[in-house]
Amino acid sequence: MLFHSSIRKELARTFGATLVVLVTIVISMVLIRTLGQASKGTVNPQDVMLVMGLTVLGYMPTILTLSLFIAIVGTLSRMYRDSEMVIWFASGRGLAGFLSPLLRFAWPVLVVIALFSLLVWPWTNQQTAELRDRFERRGDLDRVAPGQFQESGSGSRVFFIDKDLANGGSSKNVFISTSERGKETVTSAKSGHTEVIGLDQFLILNNGQRMEATVGKGEIKVSEFNEYSTRVGAAKLGTPDERPIRAKSTRELLAEPTRPHQGELAWRIGMALAGLNFVVIALVLSSVNPRVGRTGGLIFALFTFVVYFNLINLGQSWVSNGKASLGGFTIGLHGGALLLGLLWLAKRHHQWSPRRPWQRAKAPAVAEAAR
Repeated sequence: MLFHSSIRKELARTFGATLVVLVTIVISMVLIRTLGQASKGTVNPQDVMLVMGLTVLGYMPTILTLSLFIAIVGTLSRMYRDSEMVIWFASGRGLAGFLSPLLRFAWPVLVVIALFSLLVWPWTNQQTAELRDRFERRGDLDRVAPGQFQESGSGSRVFFIDKDLANGGSSKNVFISTSERGKETVTSAKSGHTEVIGLDQFLILNNGQRMEATVGKGEIKVSEFNEYSTRVGAAKLGTPDERPIRAKSTRELLAEPTRPHQGELAWRIGMALAGLNFVVIALVLSSVNPRVGRTGGLIFALFTFVVYFNLINLGQSWVSNGKASLGGFTIGLHGGALLLGLLWLAKRHHQWSPRRPWQRAKAPAVAEAAR
């Protein structure tokens, strides 16, 4: 009991500290990126915190896996440096004996990683996609602040109004500059109001002037109007089939096993299985050579994590393109990593060495020659 409790207590402290640090780093990076997207007009500034929270939740499988991996490597490496591992080995505990307390500590984290990968990941992507789609598909006048020049969602028009027209009110001094299809148009009117016709929103201008110029030709056409209408509203929202694959639930991916869907399944299942493999890999990578230094083993462990994670992303592309099957890739990568980790663990536990058979065969001959 002392063996199990001492390891799990230290693992819990290291895992909690690592998780807090990684979450803080990810929040800072996501906040900077989300603010940049809001400044470009792709994210509603009022939804910045919500989008940031959903994005961080989507990253939680990777954060939890990396935190667990670093916690195991860091804890066991510290025990090697302080000679605690030597004491446990001398008391009859082999390296494979550490696998049981590690799994007893890690299994709740592995369950949470699987839930985040299979359930929370598609939900967060769906919510984020809906927020961005709703913001991008709003009417052009919804983007305009009274008294300010504002670009439309497509970037082809610039609006200026004196009063908010979004709620069906009227305004004076309306200005619209349009650049599309090789023509530049400037439209101004003394007043304007909005009307909804069918599924679209139209801006009705009264008593204005329209100037149209062809780019590169120098031709200018000026006309006056009593009433002029232009569509400024958005079409109806997209159908569920237009959602990105990342926003589709795991049940939907299983119900329609197309190649892109199987590629997404390969990533989600891979993140759930990778956590288990990283427990075994961290156990065999935790030994520290005092001559290398404290950071040598940790750098190699992080390099292993990066390679494994990139292989998961690469496998998603392979399965989506038909270069590999879902079952073949899952068994090949994750089954192969688990088998390699267990063989490596057995080698270190039993102290297997390719020199030992040769040394054992040579020892009787040396003894006989000594006689």
